[in-house]
Amino acid sequence: MPTRSDPATKPQPEGQEFDSKAFLKRLTERPGVYRMYDGEGRLLYVGKARNLKKRVGSYFRKTGLAPKTAALVSRIHHIEVTVTGSETEALLLEQNLIKSERPPYNILMRDDKSYPYIYLSHHSDYPSLTFRRGRSRKGQGTWFGPYPSSGAVKESLNILQKIFRIRDCSESYFRNRTRPCLQYQINRCTAPCVGYVTPEEYQEDVRHATMFLEGKNPAIIRDLMDTMEKASANLEFEKAAACRDQINHLRHVQEQQAIDSEGGDADVVAMAQDAGIVCLVVIIVRGGRVLGTKDYFPRFSIEQSDEELLSAFLGQFYFGGATRREIPRDILVTTLPEEHELLSRALSEQAGRETRIRGNVRGERRKWLELAQTNARQTLMTHLASKETVYRRLLALRDLLDLPETPSRMECFDISHSSGENTVASCVVFDENGPLKSDYRLYNIEGVTAGDDYAAMRQVLTRRYRRMVNGEGKRPDLVLIDGGKGQLRMAREVFEELEIRDIPLIGVAKGVTRKAGMEQLIDALTDRVFRVPPDSPALHLIQHIRDESHRFAISGHRARRDKKRRQSTLEGIEGVGPKRRRDLIRYFGSVRGLRDAGIDEIAKVQGISKALAETIYAALHDE
Repeated sequence: MPTRSDPATKPQPEGQEFDSKAFLKRLTERPGVYRMYDGEGRLLYVGKARNLKKRVGSYFRKTGLAPKTAALVSRIHHIEVTVTGSETEALLLEQNLIKSERPPYNILMRDDKSYPYIYLSHHSDYPSLTFRRGRSRKGQGTWFGPYPSSGAVKESLNILQKIFRIRDCSESYFRNRTRPCLQYQINRCTAPCVGYVTPEEYQEDVRHATMFLEGKNPAIIRDLMDTMEKASANLEFEKAAACRDQINHLRHVQEQQAIDSEGGDADVVAMAQDAGIVCLVVIIVRGGRVLGTKDYFPRFSIEQSDEELLSAFLGQFYFGGATRREIPRDILVTTLPEEHELLSRALSEQAGRETRIRGNVRGERRKWLELAQTNARQTLMTHLASKETVYRRLLALRDLLDLPETPSRMECFDISHSSGENTVASCVVFDENGPLKSDYRLYNIEGVTAGDDYAAMRQVLTRRYRRMVNGEGKRPDLVLIDGGKGQLRMAREVFEELEIRDIPLIGVAKGVTRKAGMEQLIDALTDRVFRVPPDSPALHLIQHIRDESHRFAISGHRARRDKKRRQSTLEGIEGVGPKRRRDLIRYFGSVRGLRDAGIDEIAKVQGISKALAETIYAALHDE
């Protein structure tokens, strides 16, 4: 991974893995959202930018960083970006991500109250439709939104008043009117304040307005056409004319919507390919708003065409997950996948309605496709930059250790325990792309003296490489041992016993000061102990592998320890099954409360006899 060392931020080892210069060199100057992650893949911070390159670059200046910003920068392991069409879209996406992910370095300064809404008030006969800045819990009515801007709300309200003539006045104004206001005079309201419209007629208009806000224009038009025909048959020509005008307005609005946004829900898929790597970006659009993006780097055969690759990806994306993924009405793609008609039918059947895969689109949807394509290219460039950095480190490591070839698979082992208990060994694997987490393994160490790290190392290496010798495991190009000469001696003995002579074996000791950058490397073959300059790319790679092995061992040990602590000490007592355990814990509140109780007290629990109480007491007190 990229490396940076900035004395102003005093980065921890995982932060040193980020090369800001290489990243910024390829970063776009377009608006968008950036997401900062730590070494374990946890999201630290989400931000928006009018100019991504300038904004992200400001975090890596040498001086002038606030303490909190410096702490954030020290933990950065990698950064992902999503390019947007405008700063407004970046703002909306930023807030969606903050609310859904709640990154620790973000201050949640705003929630839904930051955005404009349309509010349908709670009124038994004549509710109002009004503009509201923020969603209040006090309101008992219905909220529609949030909208991306106040202009969008005002435009919608203007249409609603023209078509359905719903009042927009406050409750106090409504209650104190004695004659119609100007809104009635300009045909924007039916004057419910003075009883010019019945509650039933008004509620019908409210129902249609609600359907309009929910995007059900065709259903409204059908309702109005039925009403118009009935009114005409009953010779209520004024009512029929009013319905006709409403239908005309709605059809005009539908035409505008078809031109401007062509609907609002779509998944937009774009692909970029370079240097043997494919990046697929999926942009999720709902209600005309970009809700987020997701990047994928699938493995593929070099002989596969773009059409074949996209077809395989869409099939796995919508049908291959453990949970059912939402399927929109439209899937927009830069290239039509192979057998797209068959795929469309399968998606339609899964969704229970028609779903189209479309490549040739215009208007707003063309902009969404261009946006996805820009994101795919940007993400691929960032990914390739990262791969280049890893490759440079691998070359430096090859030269440092004088290896015959650049290592393509490296394994590192570490031991973790608490005072000798719950001992766990970790094996982490790195390849030319960095951590290969699918090949990580944890080994529970059994049958060794508590705290004997040497014996634990012997056991894990024997278990791992005996399988390899028997043809059951992959062969590494380099093995690293997190420890000094003692652990390395054990590793060398295991290799000699298994007759493994062609795999380099290197120990990574922390050195006298035990500080990062002061590590000592020990060659098991020659017993040579040597230091590497702190700024060496090879050392940075070794540190990354060693730290990942240490982290994985500690997390595995903690998981094993916590599982043992969670396991009830009542398990294994004859005659005490899940129900009786549950009853005992419920009665005494905890195992500790049960342990403090006497035999007679235990026997008071329903279903526990005196004999069984004696057995439980004896088991808890090791009698």
